[in-house]
Amino acid sequence: MDNSSSSSSPLHVVIFPWLAFGHLLPCLDLAERLASRGHSVSFVSTPRNIARLPPVRPAVAPLVDFVALPLPHVEGLPEGAESTNDVPYEQFELHRKAFDGLAAPFSEFLDAACAKGAKKPDWIIVDVFHHWASASAIEHKVPCAMLVLAAASITAIWSANVAKQAASWEGEPEAGTPTFEVERRKLARTLRESGMSIAERVSLTLQRCNLVVIRSCLEWEPESFPQLATLGGKPVVPLGLLPPSPEGGRGVSKDGEDAAVRWLDAQPAKSVVYVALGSEVPLRTEQVHELALGLELAGTRFLWALRKPSGVPDADVLPPGFEERTHGRGLVVTGWVPQISVLAHDAVGAFLTHCGWNSTIEGLLFGHPLIMLPIFGDQGPNARLMEGRQVGVQVRRNENDGSFDRDGVATAVWAVAVEDESRTIFVANAKKMQEIVADSEVHERCIDGFIQCLRSHKE
Repeated sequence: MDNSSSSSSPLHVVIFPWLAFGHLLPCLDLAERLASRGHSVSFVSTPRNIARLPPVRPAVAPLVDFVALPLPHVEGLPEGAESTNDVPYEQFELHRKAFDGLAAPFSEFLDAACAKGAKKPDWIIVDVFHHWASASAIEHKVPCAMLVLAAASITAIWSANVAKQAASWEGEPEAGTPTFEVERRKLARTLRESGMSIAERVSLTLQRCNLVVIRSCLEWEPESFPQLATLGGKPVVPLGLLPPSPEGGRGVSKDGEDAAVRWLDAQPAKSVVYVALGSEVPLRTEQVHELALGLELAGTRFLWALRKPSGVPDADVLPPGFEERTHGRGLVVTGWVPQISVLAHDAVGAFLTHCGWNSTIEGLLFGHPLIMLPIFGDQGPNARLMEGRQVGVQVRRNENDGSFDRDGVATAVWAVAVEDESRTIFVANAKKMQEIVADSEVHERCIDGFIQCLRSHKE
């Protein structure tokens, strides 16, 4: 336990992440970091999501209590669809509707937690969509922090638009935003099957919280962070990047007994392109085929963690003959892949990623240059941020519809993984980023500052 937190009584913090593993996993890391300093954490989610989380380290497990709130059934959602990983993209709004059904159970949990004789929570930390959870915090007289798992540069754009009372929480498109991404954002703003747009959810959560916590730090974004002293009039606190521990439970193979890791063991150093586009939105079949043929055309070794498109027969997922033609230099895995173990492996020399904030941080934790293929949400802005830092390149896209082809994939892979002149620049800049991501002192100092902020703002 650090000295700064041991001078006062331990805090009881409730953490309630959004129902997506890109949010659940960093929040679990945060819970462990708080528990390692002697604070107790109530980690709220749904039963199946909790069951799929990696185990908490035994040393801190007694201080982390998992609170399972059953997700109400909504007509049209698949059975057991508790995370966005379980839901087709076109049904995300139905998933948000089911999520809203957790409002009453969460309020009941707070009733019990605040009852006489219980250890009342000192703080509630909620994701940006949890407007009703922040309202419940007010009702129970518990201060609330809104957690933003996004880059400060992106949040700064949002902040500027909040000040101008703009309609979209994502902010107006920054320079360089392609037409297809602008159109997707416009469409997302109009989705209201759940009864409330994303913009309304985030704005209400912001209004009802006491402070904002962001997964970034001054060292990582020195240009953007000074613009974020406040957001919507609320103080902004850096949380650090929450890089996963290479020894931790998240994305780590157990005892090296994993087929992907064993395959990497047989590959030359820095020769493999690791391909992983996240667990939320799979590519359409024709996009999978173009990506596959691009990898074949590039001629590099590759390990591909492929999420299959739903409803497509296994025989049709990949182009005919692709696996036979790339046998020996490529491996496609459609099950779970221990991403941290893969990225830490000496055989990996580049990372083809969708640029989710988790994957971006994880790739740079190991100093890998990036081949970037963003799909939705903040991935496009993340990719442009990383491209501006010259740690890699984006796959060439059609400006209007976002499509890409095998030639664009091969060109990007070649530039980052093979071509000496460009690869040297990308590797050098990725190593500079690695120095920040891997600096545990910076991120632990952010956690200590965050705890001090919770104490000073505690009502």
